Amino acid sequence: MNQILLGLVKHPKLILTGLLAMLLIFGISIRKNTRIETDLDEYMPKTHPAFIYSDQMEEQFNIQDNILLVIEHPKTIFNPSTLAKIKDLSLNLARNFQGIEKDNITSLFTAENITSDEWGLTVEAFYTDIPQTDKQLRDLHVAVENNEMIFGRIVSYSGKATMLVAEIDKDVFTDKFYRELQDFVNEYEGPETIYIAGRPVVEGELTKLGPKDMARMAPLVIILITVILLLLLRSWRSTLINLAIVLFGTLTAFGLMAMFKVPVYTLSTMIPVMLIAIGVAYGIHMHNTIQHLINLNPNITKDSLVKKSLQEMIKPVSMTAVTTAIGFLSLTTSQVLPVRYFGLFIASGVIMEMVMALVLFPASIYLLGVPKSKKSTVSLPAKTGLTKSSPRNKTEENPASIGQWFGTRLLSHSRIVVIVVGIVVFLAVIGATKVWIDTSFLANFQDDSPVVQTDNFVNTHFGGTSVLNVILSSEEQDIFKEPEVLTILSNLQQVLHQNPTIGDSFALTDFIKRMHQVMHDDDPAYNKIPETRDMIAQYLLLYEMSGDPDNLDNVIDYDYKNANLTLRLKSDSSAKMKEVINEIEPFIPLFADYGIEINYAGSGYKSLVFATLLLEGQILSLLLSFLIVAVLLAIVFKSWLIGIVGTIPIMITAIVNFGTMGALGIPLSSATAIISAIAIGIGVDYAIHLIE
Repeated sequence: MNQILLGLVKHPKLILTGLLAMLLIFGISIRKNTRIETDLDEYMPKTHPAFIYSDQMEEQFNIQDNILLVIEHPKTIFNPSTLAKIKDLSLNLARNFQGIEKDNITSLFTAENITSDEWGLTVEAFYTDIPQTDKQLRDLHVAVENNEMIFGRIVSYSGKATMLVAEIDKDVFTDKFYRELQDFVNEYEGPETIYIAGRPVVEGELTKLGPKDMARMAPLVIILITVILLLLLRSWRSTLINLAIVLFGTLTAFGLMAMFKVPVYTLSTMIPVMLIAIGVAYGIHMHNTIQHLINLNPNITKDSLVKKSLQEMIKPVSMTAVTTAIGFLSLTTSQVLPVRYFGLFIASGVIMEMVMALVLFPASIYLLGVPKSKKSTVSLPAKTGLTKSSPRNKTEENPASIGQWFGTRLLSHSRIVVIVVGIVVFLAVIGATKVWIDTSFLANFQDDSPVVQTDNFVNTHFGGTSVLNVILSSEEQDIFKEPEVLTILSNLQQVLHQNPTIGDSFALTDFIKRMHQVMHDDDPAYNKIPETRDMIAQYLLLYEMSGDPDNLDNVIDYDYKNANLTLRLKSDSSAKMKEVINEIEPFIPLFADYGIEINYAGSGYKSLVFATLLLEGQILSLLLSFLIVAVLLAIVFKSWLIGIVGTIPIMITAIVNFGTMGALGIPLSSATAIISAIAIGIGVDYAIHLIE
């Protein structure tokens, strides 16, 4: 490899031509193929059994993500103007936006009111014509309050807010769609305020955070790094070469992503900042070595300087780059797609930065000549070649003397060092046991952001914006017409409602209990499951004759073998969702007595599985990277002891990392999960340079 590099760097103009060609090819590819992934479902593995099952149930019960339009009036929504706006919004939303069907819009105008009269069961709209008189408005208000299927779900208990729920097709929600929807609802505001909420809104806004952060952080980091490099290296040449190294490292990562048509995930936006930190380190080591050789021999020739600098640095720089890449490549074991691609493409950028560092610095010597001697105060590489009798410039004396003093103190107090490290590790292990997993999307936003404030408003006045679907399945036809089964389901709902995270639940039981009550003069004592199967079957037949039977498709299948219990949660935290599932577990044996299994589906459950896969992938990648790094160190330095010793610092670092997260209550998420891999990849560099 050394001979190949020596031959290559003698042709700097050829290198510059190649770099320009690379810049052109990757630039065109990035411009043509780069896209930001806005659907967070695409972050998850499609082949995982939990996701396959969830997709099947979503199709069967028409489970789709919802756009929530919440209309708030300062006094009451029960006035002609607001009721007219609710009607217009319900009718015009589907007309103006593709991907929204009129039959998939639920509002006070489209909802069905189940009542009874002398003829039997009646299913009709709450209103078709806009109520005008005080009596008409009061009657509508009373009808809403008397219907628990609507009151608190579609209309707030205060009567000041109402919600319009629009199911949208997949891949419909885009930034353009959101802007047009905002313009659309703005026309209906005043004195009402209209909020737009729902999972698609959170997902769409979340995907903007990464690019915004990158646009803000990348220039800041570049400016900061440039200033620091100029102060430390005191060389415009070395500073610009360092910037070129990180430029082409970043260009390689995003260029390859574009060429393979891999979208930019939120996590991908961290790549530039990481590559800046990594690439600059290689450049500093090359600069220091070149300057050290010049200081030892001010009359050194170009050929000699290039040859000696490559001989001295090719091994540590290539080894640190390879081990850093391995640290990131260990993330490819994760089933979470953004984490996997992050590890793969940042590793490619690291390797490119290694090549750039080993090529550009020597090539610049042939192109621009031997650099002027800089009496740099930056610490010299470990292999200085200096002895006690070697002449030493006074400026260079400080780093060496400080290092000697520090090393002497460490060696003379080695037991204290081991004890202190042992105590730190012990405390970190205790903290690490408190690490918890959470994939809350809203946690990525500031508390004062419009997305969080809107979500909080909906969670306060209605059931919640997050959804968990509990699927109950059996092989027996009409099993969900059995009163015993429906009673267990109703009891489950009552237990779950005691959990403050649960804002609302909806199932077949709500239809049955409502019909049973209205058929007994609206007596609240009959708001329960009927005692006989025949009565339940009769109610269902009456509903199919009086109302829209398609409304039952969201809660039960045609053969009454599979039922869907929809839970609305006031938090999108996967940890909170896990608590809810734990409360469902005691009911599993009760349903099992009737041959019914419980499974889960929907976007909320996918987030929970996502969190579990995140933890499993993190553990596997950590173990794998430790093993590979240890083996590589042992092979390169021809000592298994060095291989083990070299991994001890990064192992301690990983433990302290998780211990700090646990102590500070920082959850393990898709972003924090990669920190240990980064620590291993970068941290082993220091061990390699010290050992070398």
